[in-house]
Amino acid sequence: MSFREKLDAVALEPIARTQGQPAADVSRNPVATESYKLLKGRMHLKLLDKFDLAALETLAPESLRQEISIMVGRLLQEEQAAVNDIERRTLIRDIQHEMLGFGPIELLMADPTVSDILVNSYEQIYVERKGRLELTNVTFTDEKHLLRIIDKIVSLVGRHIDESSPMVDARLPDGSRVNAVIPPVALDGPMMSIRRFAHIPLKMDNLVDELKSLTPQMALMLEGLGKAKVNMLISGGTGAGKTTLLNILSGYIPESERIVTIEDAAELQMQQPHVIRLETRPANIEGKGEVTQRALVRNALRMRPDRIVIGEVRGAEAFDMLQAMNTGHEGSLTTIHANTPRDALSRLENMIGMANLNLPHKAARSQIASAITVVIQGLRLIDGRRKITSIQEITGMEGDVITMQEIFAFKQTGIGPEGQVQGYFHATGVRPKFTERLRAFGIVLPDAMFDPSKRYE
Repeated sequence: MSFREKLDAVALEPIARTQGQPAADVSRNPVATESYKLLKGRMHLKLLDKFDLAALETLAPESLRQEISIMVGRLLQEEQAAVNDIERRTLIRDIQHEMLGFGPIELLMADPTVSDILVNSYEQIYVERKGRLELTNVTFTDEKHLLRIIDKIVSLVGRHIDESSPMVDARLPDGSRVNAVIPPVALDGPMMSIRRFAHIPLKMDNLVDELKSLTPQMALMLEGLGKAKVNMLISGGTGAGKTTLLNILSGYIPESERIVTIEDAAELQMQQPHVIRLETRPANIEGKGEVTQRALVRNALRMRPDRIVIGEVRGAEAFDMLQAMNTGHEGSLTTIHANTPRDALSRLENMIGMANLNLPHKAARSQIASAITVVIQGLRLIDGRRKITSIQEITGMEGDVITMQEIFAFKQTGIGPEGQVQGYFHATGVRPKFTERLRAFGIVLPDAMFDPSKRYE
C-alpha cells in the first residue's frame, strides 16, 4: 500500500526496515590490547612477505579470504602464539580487513545502522546512529596506519592526497562519500569522514511512514512535480537529507527520458536505465587537468539531455544550470546548502555573481524566478530526525524582489521529555499556481490536501 492510498488514514502503519540489522555492535567491543596490536602488525607484515601479490590479484575475494585464513593459522603455529579461539578468529578477520578492505573501519562499514563514520584521529572514531553521535572503541594502530587506509580509499577513484594536496573528496565502491584531511592542514593528524548511503535506496513510503519526514499529502504533491517536469531546488544544511530526497524525486522521472547527472563525488543512486553520470576532477600534482562542475554543465547541454540533475550547486555553474532550466531542460533538480528557502535564492544570486558576468541584481533574480518553480527546505532537528520543514512556490517578481508562497510547513511546538522534537505539519491554505501544469500532465491534486485546518503529527 503506497502513501497515495493512505491519504485519509488516521494512523499510518510503519513499514519494516529494509536495511537489515547491524552485523556487530563494534562500538561496544573491548579495546584491543597493545600486545594484540603488535601481534596483528607482525602477522600482517609476514603475510605481505610470503604472498605473491601479483598472483593474488587473479584470485576471487572469497578464495583470497580463505588463503589469508590458512596462512594466518600457519604463522600463529610458527610463532607459537598463545591465543584462544576467539582471539584467533578476530585476528584472522582483522587481517582480512587490512588486506582486502579498509582496516578497522570495515566492521563499521558493515553495520547498516551507521550513517556516518567520523575519524577524528587514529585513536578516536565516532559514528552516527539514528541522528546521534556515539564514540566507538575502534582504533587504528597509529597515524601511518590511518594514512595508509586513506591513501587506499582515495586511490580507488584515481585521486591523490599528500602534503601538497592535503584535502580530498572521494567515494567508495558502495557510493559512500569520503572526505579526508591530512597535515599540515589537519593539526592533530589525519582525519576522515565517511557519509554512508543505503545499499537499498529509500523510497517515498519510507520517508512518509517510517521516518515521518513529510506527510502523504506533501509526498503526493512532490511525486506530481517530478512527473510534470517542474524545476526544483532542494535546500538544507549538512545532513538534512538533501541527497536522499534528490534520489527519491529523481525516481519519478520516466524511464523514457535521458538523464545527465553531475557531481563532485558521485553519490546519486539513479534507478532509470538511460543515465549518463559525470564527475568533476581536481587538478593533478602539476596543477593541471581540473574539470569543474561548470565545464560539465556546459558539456551536458551538448549531450541531448532531457533532464539535468546536479548533486549540489556551489559555484559559478549556478548560472549555466539556470540557463539550462530556462532553455528546454525542464524538470531539472539540484541541491544547495541554505537554512531557509529565501536564503537559498540569495545564495544562488551570489553564485551567479561568481561567473563574472556583471549581471545586474534584478537580471540575476529574474533568471532565478523564471527557472525555478519550487524550493523544498529540509532540516535536521536537534533529536537527529530529518523533516521537510517547508515547500514554497516561486510565483514571479515584484519590483526587484522574488515573490514566494509557502504551501506546506512544519511547525515545531516544543521538546518532549526524552529530547524528541514535537510539532506538526500543516498546509498554509494556498493553492499553488503549478496545479495547472500538473493538470496538463494528467495529475489532479485534491482540494482537501490544501486545507489549513488539518494538522499532521
